[in-house]
Amino acid sequence: MDQIDFDFWKFFAGIGIFLWGIFQLENAIKELGGNSFRQLLHRFTDAPWKGILIGTLVTALLQSSSLVTLMVLAFLGAGVLNLKNALGVVLGANLGTTATAWIVATLGFKLSVEAFSFPFLGIGSLMFLFFKDRPYLKNFGAISIGFGLLFLGLDFMKTSIEEIADGMDMEKFQGYGSWFYLIAGLVITAVMQSSSAAIVIVLSTMNAGMIGLTEGAAMVIGANIGTTVTLGIGSLGGTADKKRLAFAHFLFNVVTGLLIFLFLDWVIDFTMKVFEIHDPLMELVLFNTFLNAVGIILFYPFITQLERVLKMLFKKDEPQGLSKFIKNVSPKLPSVALEALEKEILLAYDSTVNFIMNVLENGELEENNKSIWRKILYQPVNLLEEYGRIKKLEDEITKYHIFLQEEFLNEKEAQKLTSLMLSLRTMVFAAKDIKDVMHNIRDMEGEEDRLVVDLHGAIKTYVTAFLEKMDEYKALEVIPEKEPDWINENAKQYKIWISELYEDLKSNNLEFPISTLTNVIKQVISSMDNLGSSVIHWKHQKKEVIDVMP
Repeated sequence: MDQIDFDFWKFFAGIGIFLWGIFQLENAIKELGGNSFRQLLHRFTDAPWKGILIGTLVTALLQSSSLVTLMVLAFLGAGVLNLKNALGVVLGANLGTTATAWIVATLGFKLSVEAFSFPFLGIGSLMFLFFKDRPYLKNFGAISIGFGLLFLGLDFMKTSIEEIADGMDMEKFQGYGSWFYLIAGLVITAVMQSSSAAIVIVLSTMNAGMIGLTEGAAMVIGANIGTTVTLGIGSLGGTADKKRLAFAHFLFNVVTGLLIFLFLDWVIDFTMKVFEIHDPLMELVLFNTFLNAVGIILFYPFITQLERVLKMLFKKDEPQGLSKFIKNVSPKLPSVALEALEKEILLAYDSTVNFIMNVLENGELEENNKSIWRKILYQPVNLLEEYGRIKKLEDEITKYHIFLQEEFLNEKEAQKLTSLMLSLRTMVFAAKDIKDVMHNIRDMEGEEDRLVVDLHGAIKTYVTAFLEKMDEYKALEVIPEKEPDWINENAKQYKIWISELYEDLKSNNLEFPISTLTNVIKQVISSMDNLGSSVIHWKHQKKEVIDVMP
């Protein structure tokens, strides 16, 4: 065998430049249309077949199945996408990621790739440098750079492999059979963490004549199985849903790959005859697409059953904590994280309202239980635990907010985050206002004096009506321009109760402490002020603190 002249560093640089090009493309497209793609995933994935279509489209455009999978995990955790539809998106992402191979096979081996990359690199670099203050033009420049790097890296890999092809005798590898090439494709992809780069290497090797179509197809199957390693590694230490998706992705690719591998020669003959393709490179990328399409056909009818099986797995890895949504959503996708945060704060609001009503209604028992036994048997232990859960949830949300602040937020997202956190803070203040007089309200329930009983009933009636009013406002789809003046309404009610109390005291000899009654009135009104402010902060996205009654 002749001495092999292989420029390893040129080949190695080619891989790096190609991966950097994909990275640039992914980031630039994400900046330009990331929110649009997220909205697309959000709005049009209410059925598995829609998930497959959208997953294919978004992955083909973003050139990144990992980014699409991250979006899917975020929506899954936020409760806006169920596991069954998420599985559909992952199936579609497998098909969409084959778009890179089609671009490379169509252009990369038909033109002078190095010369083709220069205009992209030159124009893109100038746009990126001279339009720093114009994000759209800057990102278009980054896209151009990405394409240029992608093709330059391809040229480096192609030419370095062509140099080694003339001096290497591949016949000695034929005896290992197709399994050798399948494992080689798997290992290459697992090491490089990119099935696109692995398939480009396979295409370059085929173009140089080092391997045939059958060996190339076996390596493509290995690359499809190897790409599951990326998601598998990413799921380590992750949530249960993340592990379920990673396992499903592994199952899709392994089962489909091994099934096609068993009939490899027949599948190659079938696709070449049906589609009348005579170019081995085009046949290879068609085989790659066919492989993933077969996976969709195999698994789509059983998605519902697969969802049930997956939900039984990894239960011990369910996220800990009181939160329902944010613990499943990475702050790396701010728009989805904000949606999860909003849902979490609405749950916190419901918990606060339940706590307030439980405090006011805790004494509504049988009439003959009004005695010392009521006070012994119904101590506010459970209510304190309920308040403690609200505080723990506040801590979880606050920590999540800190991580979310570290991400890049546009002005609208930053405003929404601030208003949501103000909403959380004021609703917790509302719970604390009631908690501070909880024992006083309990004492009022045990009193038989008409004045105290009437005041307790009036407070309960007012609070119930006020909460119903806020629920109606929360449900409004069209938000009024002018905010409700609930603080002024509460201030008027405060004056009415205080005036009536002092008037009644002129003709009644009350043994119950007057200071306790006035304090209860003040705290209840303060609680309603804070709860009303919470709703206004959320609905109107106010960043300014609303003044409440001192």
